[in-house]
Amino acid sequence: MNMMRPAFLSFAMLVSSPLPLAQPAGPTAPIDAAGKKQVVESAIRELNERYVFPDVAKQVEVALNRNLQAKNYDAFTDTQKFAEQLTTDIQGVTKDKHIRVRYSARPIPERVRNEPSAAELAEYRQQAAQRNFGVEKVERLPLNVGYIELRGFESAELAGEAIAAAMTLMANTDALIVDLRRNGGGDPATVALMTSYLFDERTHLNSFYKREGNRTTQFWTQDWVPGKRFGQTKPVYVLTAKRTFSGAEEFSYNLKNLKRGTIVGETTGGGAHPGGMRRLTANFSMFVPDGRAINPITNTNWEGVGVEPDVKVPADDALRTAQILALKKIQEKGGKEADYLKFLQDRVAELEKAAPKT
Repeated sequence: MNMMRPAFLSFAMLVSSPLPLAQPAGPTAPIDAAGKKQVVESAIRELNERYVFPDVAKQVEVALNRNLQAKNYDAFTDTQKFAEQLTTDIQGVTKDKHIRVRYSARPIPERVRNEPSAAELAEYRQQAAQRNFGVEKVERLPLNVGYIELRGFESAELAGEAIAAAMTLMANTDALIVDLRRNGGGDPATVALMTSYLFDERTHLNSFYKREGNRTTQFWTQDWVPGKRFGQTKPVYVLTAKRTFSGAEEFSYNLKNLKRGTIVGETTGGGAHPGGMRRLTANFSMFVPDGRAINPITNTNWEGVGVEPDVKVPADDALRTAQILALKKIQEKGGKEADYLKFLQDRVAELEKAAPKT
């Protein structure tokens, strides 16, 4: 999924999509040997200074210098293809899907503390608003099952209102389905905000270790949320796909280990290292993971392995499957009138009949 997040953004602990972000429009340009050498050396420097695993950064340095000496990059004259090859080479050593070298036709300005300018922040806010701050769809499915599709966890400062509105609409449903099948990640603070609506008590969700300053930041559910909570007694189902990544994986991993949600779909992409974009040269940048997630229950994370679903089905069949699970859970809970239960049974039979043919 293309998160369409500007390449300059480096908000604290931003977790990014594994796929290419939006790049300024414009053709790629040729690049000579000196230019490629400068990009490689800058990438090595940034990884040595910031990558969460310093020993692995040294391994990358050896591999990239070997490639330079062997003239492995000489054949690449196109900037975009060179960026893709450099990404492949670095990921080949680190196995880290967050790391990605990107080419920008528009010159990348140098900045103090890598912070975006006011104009760039305004551009991001405009793009985030056009994406409705990640809230793609809110729907009340038959027999009072709530459904929310989130395409991303945008900055909490911007997304809070949209998430509060969506969750308030879903507060009175009997079960909730959260669709993350096309969600490539985002802000851990937004993950915590969204999760807060699913708990009644303050709960430790996750922690992030950051190499700079050798510090760890904890993320908890919020004591107060705008609007109305869904609460922690009604069933929650999270839909995942292979492309579900990063912050979307954190949401899934947290709920799974807290036994608060049932994960339905496919094993996720496997990216658990937050970081930010770093300028390499005037036209090249790289996402550098400078931290790692630490779950308070498992003391580890989903890096490289993904989040394994509780109910494994193809992503395309996850919504139908989750609806069946939700309705059966509502039926088990009881407390409904006979006519309602008959409608519920008929709906389950309808969904089961719609199973894809194998």
